[in-house]
Amino acid sequence: MKIIKRNGAEVPFDITKIITAVTKASDSVGGKARLSREQITDIAAAVTDQCQALNRAVSVEEVQDMVEKPKVEEAPSRLAVLGRYVINPEIFPILEHTAPGRGNEIQLTDALKVLAKEQPMYAYNFEGRRYDVGDKQGFLEATVEMALKRTDLRDKFLTYLQDIVNKESSK
Repeated sequence: MKIIKRNGAEVPFDITKIITAVTKASDSVGGKARLSREQITDIAAAVTDQCQALNRAVSVEEVQDMVEKPKVEEAPSRLAVLGRYVINPEIFPILEHTAPGRGNEIQLTDALKVLAKEQPMYAYNFEGRRYDVGDKQGFLEATVEMALKRTDLRDKFLTYLQDIVNKESSK
C-alpha cells in the first residue's frame, strides 16, 4: 500500500509511523489513560484495513489554513473539517488568548489556525458519508442510517419506520 502526500508523491506505507503518530497525539491529550497501545494499534490498523478494502491509498495532508464556516464565495477550498481532533495541549494557552470570532464565540478553528503555524497539523482525508449532526435533518438521517446498520436494531426499527411511513402516506 502507498500513501499519497500533499504534493502527489506516493511513498511506501509504514504502519509504525501511523502508530507512533497516533500514540504521540494520544499521549499529549492524556489518552494514555483511555487507550492502550493495543487499542491505538487497532485504530491505525482499522484505518489502513479500510483503505486496503477499498483499494485506496491512505491520504493525509498537512493543514495550511482553515476557515470557520466561510461564505461559499470565500471558501478557500472544497475540503471541510469534520470536527474530530486529536490536539496537543499547546492549544490551551492559545485558546486563552483567542478573541471571540464568528458568532461572537471563541472558535476552536481560530486557535487551530495559530497552532498550525507553530507546529505541523495533519488532516486525514476521510472518504465516506459525512453526516452534519449539527443540522436537524442531518442528525435524523445519521440516526436512522446508523440504526439500520446495527443488527441488534435493524429489524424492529425497520418495521417501526415502515409503519410510520404507511400511516403518514395514508393521511
